[in-house]
Order: sequence, then structure tokens, then C-alpha cells
Amino acid sequence: MEHRPFEGINILDFTWTATGPFTLNPLAFYGANIIKVESRERPDALRSLGPFKDGVAEPEHSFYFTYAQTGKRYNITLNMNHPRGKEIARKLVGWADIVADSYATGTMEKWGLDYESLKAIKPDIIMFRTCMHGHTGPLARQHGQGFILTALSGIDSIISWPDRAPSGAFGALTDFIAPQFNTICLIAALDYRRRTGKGQYIDQSQHEAAMQIMAPLILDYTVNGRDFKATGNRHATAAPHGIYRCQGDDRWCAIAVFKDEEWQSFCNVIGHPELINDPRFASPPDRKQNEDELDRIIEEWTGTRTPHEVMELLQAAGISAGVVADAKDQAEDPQLAHYKFFEEREHPVTGKMPFYHGPCFRLSDTPYEIGRATLIGEHNEYVYTELLGYSDEEWAEMVAEGLI
Repeated sequence: MEHRPFEGINILDFTWTATGPFTLNPLAFYGANIIKVESRERPDALRSLGPFKDGVAEPEHSFYFTYAQTGKRYNITLNMNHPRGKEIARKLVGWADIVADSYATGTMEKWGLDYESLKAIKPDIIMFRTCMHGHTGPLARQHGQGFILTALSGIDSIISWPDRAPSGAFGALTDFIAPQFNTICLIAALDYRRRTGKGQYIDQSQHEAAMQIMAPLILDYTVNGRDFKATGNRHATAAPHGIYRCQGDDRWCAIAVFKDEEWQSFCNVIGHPELINDPRFASPPDRKQNEDELDRIIEEWTGTRTPHEVMELLQAAGISAGVVADAKDQAEDPQLAHYKFFEEREHPVTGKMPFYHGPCFRLSDTPYEIGRATLIGEHNEYVYTELLGYSDEEWAEMVAEGLI
């Protein structure tokens, strides 16, 4: 394989759940070596989340874990509470260029793996840390997960309807926001080290990353004193703007019309050119004032067509429209297929899985490689005996002692 930009970069991975792998995967796709550290006593929490192969809720059967772990990596087990656990961890730090963790504040410090201790082992080490609020400040020791973070960051407050309680985002949305910032920080730190020979300490607050979604609303409150209220799928200045029921079981299409030219095209497509000059809908303010009636007329048209038909007819007329895609739509999406977004890999437990994914970007002259999800402790023998240089006898002794 041709040279990839992060070849020779070694990452010691103490992260768990989704933020960690989605941060590190792009580096692994393009050549970085990753050793993921787990514990048989407390495996990665993502392994406890379904869907599961054959409905068997066991750690090696989690498709969610499999989907997140597509960056090629080694997997070892290490009991950090064993007296010799810290000794082995320090040897692994000596191998690494980057040490990453996503534990609550105080965990790495308890193990003697704080940044100052890491620098004493390897002066140019890069330490990357991600957690709910960052590792300093009054809230640093609060534990949390993505579902809590969407509430704290205000995202949940805008996902609902005016007459209902907040709906909340699906799953741990912030686990997919924070990595976009994290990966860039790591690349910048590697570049800085290349130029100066010095490492970095990166302290990433997932709360702060999530705030980027809320920035326009915070600015509006700061400048105008307006506090945003949930409005469902409606928009302050656009109509029609919403999710419209289509033909089929729970099938929908999103439609957004902002300009008068789009409105005129829209009326012609849906077979109601008379609405162009209807005084109820003549201007954007008129359409907003009579939005309930407008939505009823639109659903009479969309309800007799599939969402894909609605989307294609409107897009052909220059109107923004998109199918509200379900899992089947995504799995069969022709654009994702064109870019080979999903690739098939063989897993020792779950068998062939067609939905491993690579990077969400392509470099014109640089190849990438995706791996498959690892088993717990799958590479123990290789890492401990070949990489760290322990003898077979020492390795067997560590297994017997419950160290690994």
C-alpha cells in the first residue's frame, strides 16, 4: 500500500463509548497504529448497546461497537487496579505518540497517568482528553453521557413542538459532534510536534463542542434578548417549511420554500398554479399567517405520492426537498454506494457485516484502510510479548495473576 500520512504514529487508546473511536478512526484510516486498552472486568460500555447479533446481548455481539471500531487497532486487556498495571501502562506510554482517554476527571490521575507523569516518561507525548465539561473548573468532576450533554447544551430545548415537552435528540448526539473538533486538534498537535519537538495537552469539553450548534440562538439572545422557543419543523421566515406525510407506512418528505420564485415553481409542481396569486399565500408573511391551511393543501398532494417521488419532482423544479430516510433508505442509498461508504468485513463472532464505514472524505492521492472491530484482548500475546518484549513465561504469569 502507498504511504499514508499517519504511518508510524502510535496511539494508546483509553477511550470508551463513541467519542473516542470516532475521534481516532480518521488517523487509523490513514496509517496510525492504535492499541485499545480494555478490561475484562469492565469492557467498553459501547459493547453493551445493541443491536446484537442473533439478539444475544453479549459484548462481542454488539453491532454498535462494531460500527464504531472501524479504524484499524489492536486490542489488549489490562487490569489497571492490579499493582503491576501501572508499570505496564508506563511501558505502553513509552511506545506511544498520543495517549487518549475519555474517562471522568481523576481516573487517569489515580493511575499515575496525568500529563506531567506522561511527560516524565516521554517528553514529547501528546495527551488528548475528552469528557463532559473538561478537566478543570467547577463542573469538571461531574459524570455524564451524550444524552445528558444534549440537555445541558440546550439542544433538547429546541427539539419539540410549542405545546409539548422537549423531545430530546436521538441517542448521544454530542458523541458525533465532538470528534469533528478532536481529530483536527490532534492533527494540529502532531504538526506542532513535528515542527518544534514538543508535545501538547489537549483538554476537550464535549459541552463546549455541542454549543456550536446553539451559537446563532445564543447570539440572538445576547444581542436581542430573544430566547428561542421550540417551533417543531417550522421556520421563522419560510413557508412551506416542514415534514409532510407521504404515501406508505410512516413515510415523509422534508420541504423548504424561502423565495417567491421557489413558491411559484412549487405551486406549479403540485398542480395548484392558482395558489400563486391567492391572497392567503401571496407573500412570505401571508404564507406564514396561513401556514396551517397551506400544510393541509400540501399533504393532500404529498399523501398520494411516495417520498422519493415528492423529492425528485420538487428537486427537478429547483425546490429544496429530501426524503426522511429510514435505515433501509440509508443502507440502499445510491450516493453512499457510489463512494463505497459501507464496506464488508468478516468478524470472528458476528460473521460478515456489510456496514463497516471508512472516512467521510476522500484524499485524491492518499489511500485509506479500514479494519474490523476487535475482540476483547484479541492482541494480548502480540502486544505483550512482541511489542513490549515480555517473555512467554512472563506473559503466562501475568495472565495467571489476572493482570491482563
